[in-house]
Amino acid sequence: MENQRIENIINELIDQYTYADTSERPWIIGFSGGKDSTVLLTLVWMALKRIRKKMPSPYQLRRPVYVVCNDTMVENPIITEYVEEVLAQIEREARNQELPIFVKKTIPKIESTFWVNVLGKGYPVPNNSFRWCTDKLKIRPTSSFISEQVDFNGEAIILIGARISESATRARSIKKHEIKGKRLTKHPNHHNTYVYSPIKDLYLEEVWHIIRTFESPWKFNNTKLVEIYTNASADDYECPTVVTDKSHTSCGQSRFGCWTCTVVKQDKSMTALIKNGEEWMKPLLMFRDSLEKERNVSENRMATRRNGQPAVTVDGHRQGNYEPFYRAKKLRELLELQKEVQKTKPLIELITNQELIAIQVYWYRDGIFDFKVGEIFAKIYGRDIETENANIENSIEKRLLKTACNENEKDYELINNLLTLQHSKNLILTNYRFYKIAC
Repeated sequence: MENQRIENIINELIDQYTYADTSERPWIIGFSGGKDSTVLLTLVWMALKRIRKKMPSPYQLRRPVYVVCNDTMVENPIITEYVEEVLAQIEREARNQELPIFVKKTIPKIESTFWVNVLGKGYPVPNNSFRWCTDKLKIRPTSSFISEQVDFNGEAIILIGARISESATRARSIKKHEIKGKRLTKHPNHHNTYVYSPIKDLYLEEVWHIIRTFESPWKFNNTKLVEIYTNASADDYECPTVVTDKSHTSCGQSRFGCWTCTVVKQDKSMTALIKNGEEWMKPLLMFRDSLEKERNVSENRMATRRNGQPAVTVDGHRQGNYEPFYRAKKLRELLELQKEVQKTKPLIELITNQELIAIQVYWYRDGIFDFKVGEIFAKIYGRDIETENANIENSIEKRLLKTACNENEKDYELINNLLTLQHSKNLILTNYRFYKIAC
């Protein structure tokens, strides 16, 4: 019965791809590397291979399938490493098997990344009432790619791995948008875009059955995914029907996300990973906890928001952006954390050089000249980062400026700060272009 339900989904995918829709509207699969998106891509891949076998004409595989993975740049490092490996394998095997599957990775714009917002602009870290991260880090980057496809093709279809049995909230959402007798529903936010949920009726047990028993069509070892979920499962999570004897550990239904996430009070998956051997992650959890604990400390916050509006409660508690000293303090702690983690995991980068440059630019724009990103970085790493000209103190222009100001220290500092601000603007424009090309 279980396998028959899975066969029905594959047959439905074949029908939808080939017969029910004769257009060439691209399919876009949101791929996180988690269990549901892995199962969704597995079944789509199997459907495409059967279409190829039954109808060998190349025209039958005319519709491109984009596997779109959104990287928030603060994903759980364990998942990031796993997803990078999986995406590379998907890309290789899609070419080897001559399937129209294409991997696309989206990232936030440099001015929208988590650290540029928190440490650069001084945004308080997200919570349930101010959850700015979802839009800036996830929705906007992927929306840009979807809009590009709609502009080019006229329409697009998004395949999602949502399941009714996940939660009551997810069930309500699916039922709210579905149209009886129709596989496709209109996307609530994207023009000329449709949503297709092929695995919506699968149960958790069936999802794990596919992952455990079906061979990965892109020839990847699914045991790695099972191990990740096993190690990240809190004590109160399990998927009992796939545990056939006492030798099986719980595969769990843990949710992975950003290691910096402060929307939840406790990061259960990271706590479980540490408990199950990933002890190098403990400093990350401690840093994340400090962000959550210090979020509403009045001394860390300004009396105004970025738009200049007052942000002080009647009892005098400040709720504006982070104070400059606090931004600098957390940047210092983050870089120290990164350096410590890199002793064990040298390839892990918690914050990029481009973000460091952008943070410095926002500090200058906010009139913050007492703290320098380059100085903080150099003190921790013992080397320079290109945030400003290392030789500026000895430059001819500097000496001429001092002479022109007749040694008036206030005039000199004001003009020098303005010149530094202009330099930082040119610097981020240069590095931003490089950053876009590199990605």
